[in-house]
Amino acid sequence: MSGIAAYDAHADWYEAAVTHPEDVYFGRVAAVLADLLGQGTGTCLDVCCGTGINAPTVRDLGWTPVGVDLSAGQLGHATARLPTARADATALPVADSSVPAAVCVLAHTDMPDYPAAVREIARVLRPGGRFAHVGVHPCFVGAFADRGYSDRIVIDARYADRSRSFDSWTPHGVRVRVGAWHLPIADLLNAVTAAGLRMTRVVESVTVGVPDVFGFTAELPLT
Repeated sequence: MSGIAAYDAHADWYEAAVTHPEDVYFGRVAAVLADLLGQGTGTCLDVCCGTGINAPTVRDLGWTPVGVDLSAGQLGHATARLPTARADATALPVADSSVPAAVCVLAHTDMPDYPAAVREIARVLRPGGRFAHVGVHPCFVGAFADRGYSDRIVIDARYADRSRSFDSWTPHGVRVRVGAWHLPIADLLNAVTAAGLRMTRVVESVTVGVPDVFGFTAELPLT
C-alpha cells in the first residue's frame, strides 16, 4: 500500500461536513446503521471508517468499534473516536474468522472493487457474524441521476457505467471532489451472496420522495 488516498486532500472539509450541526443527512444514515447493526458485544470492524463519525453509533449499541481506512487524512480525525489502522479494504489486516461484526458506511462507491472488499469482510467474520452495509442508493444516486428537481429524479443511460466519475448534480458535494465508482444494485447484492453471506434484511431511507440511502444486513452462516 502506498500513495495518497483520494480523501487525503479533503479530509478537513469532510470532517466539517459530517459534523455540521444543521446537517440531517448523516444523522439519518446513523439511524439506518443502528437499525441494521443492532445491539451486540465484541469488536465491530468499521471498514472505510473515514473520520470515524459512526463510532459513537456503533459503541452505543454495545460494540467496540475498530476502524480501517486507506486515507491518512481521514484517520487523523478518526483516531480521536476509535482505534484505527491504515489499510486497504480489499486486504484487511485482520485474522480469518476473528470479528463478530463489521460495517461499511457510505463507502462502497469509493472503491473500484467493492465485491473484493465484501469478500474480505466475509473472511474476517466469525460464523454467525453480521455485516451491515449503508450506502448511497445504487438506483437513484450517482452520475447518472439528476437530483436537481424537487419532485422527481431523472435517470440516464449511464446507470450501466461502472467506471469512476466526478459528475454530480450538485457542485458542492463530495463526489465532485473525490469521484465515485458506480455499482448497479444487482452487482451489489450479488457480491454479498458470492462472498458466502446470507442477506437477512434490506432497507431504504428517504426524507421526501425517492430514497437516497440503501442498506442491508447480511450474516455469515454458522455452517
